[in-house]
Amino acid sequence: MARKKSPHLTESELRLMEVIWQQGSATVARVAHALPKSLGLAYNTVLTTLRILEDKGYLRHTTAKDSRAFIYSALVSREQASRRAVRLLLSRFFGGSAKALLLNLIEDEKLDDAELKRVRELLRAFI
Repeated sequence: MARKKSPHLTESELRLMEVIWQQGSATVARVAHALPKSLGLAYNTVLTTLRILEDKGYLRHTTAKDSRAFIYSALVSREQASRRAVRLLLSRFFGGSAKALLLNLIEDEKLDDAELKRVRELLRAFI
């Protein structure tokens, strides 16, 4: 049975989005060149992943006037994607409760004094 398509970013999709966000727009070749060589991703793999990202609504492509190469640009900002990821995390692991997530972070993480101070300031601002 075919795997269900997820509207959320996979790790490999996120790597490609990071390149697009950094460069503003890029061809398949530029994205492939910007990725770490240790990943060993072939041009066709990068192309397929960019097409998947376009199908998911994260990217769009245009054609360069002087060539046939597609130029991909982001439709979703890094901030929008991170908000989507946080909402997914909230719904999957914390029953939609931001409070539960925040408590988990504070209890589990070793926050330094500056980070704790910032959390307190933010909480005061929202209370």
